[in-house]
Amino acid sequence: MPLSKRIIPCLDVDKGRVVKGVHFTGIDDAGDPVELARRYCDEGADELVFLDITASTEGRNILRDMVRRVARTLNIPFTVGGGIRTLDDARLILCSGADKISVNTAAVTKPSLISTLAERFGQQCVVVAIDAKSQGVRSDYSRVSARSKPQSGYEVFTYGGRKPTGLDAVWWAKRVEELGAGEILLTSIDADGTKDGYNLELTRIVSKNSGLPVIASGGCGSSSDIVDVFRKGMADAALAASIFHYREHTIQEVKEFLRDQGIEVRIR
Repeated sequence: MPLSKRIIPCLDVDKGRVVKGVHFTGIDDAGDPVELARRYCDEGADELVFLDITASTEGRNILRDMVRRVARTLNIPFTVGGGIRTLDDARLILCSGADKISVNTAAVTKPSLISTLAERFGQQCVVVAIDAKSQGVRSDYSRVSARSKPQSGYEVFTYGGRKPTGLDAVWWAKRVEELGAGEILLTSIDADGTKDGYNLELTRIVSKNSGLPVIASGGCGSSSDIVDVFRKGMADAALAASIFHYREHTIQEVKEFLRDQGIEVRIR
């Protein structure tokens, strides 16, 4: 039997409120993190992701009190990211109720952090977030190793999508796998907030070239988009925000639609 696909709502948090923008900009308020977390848990979410989206750019630590408050409402796996730069940062977040920690900017700045976190807390706890943007230059990425640098046409960005790194997204996905990551949270900056569908090409090439589970993020506007990212993008999980925050769809409705399309999901 195939593994069930996961549906994961995302709470992008800024100054204690859930927000949503387009292409990582134009931020609008979307609600209270605790209230939304409780609703998504009750609706049957498989996991929940909490991202403090300005912690890295502001050079501060994540909002631990808010993490604790959200964690108390959940009985599903809980991933937290934003401003985690050290082993101690990760330990504090895990002790605050998170099941997994997500690193992005700090992982690019100091790749050995991925190995350190995996050795200390276990590979299953370490999610590496990759924010990628199309640069339009492509070459053969069908056969890459973690030490080669193909040109997939997608560049990794850090600091909330503000800083280009020069790293190719496919190469970096292979590299984080080698370093000990347990999962990849892959966000298309181009698709983020557009509700025009996931970037299927980006998701597919990362999924094909990495042995890690891939959570697709950015662009979800309908249940059909989620079907596409599972079938055409080869994703293991689909992360979505706007369609759930603004009650355009419930998680239960999405899962029933997926089941009707022949996609294995967990329905309570």
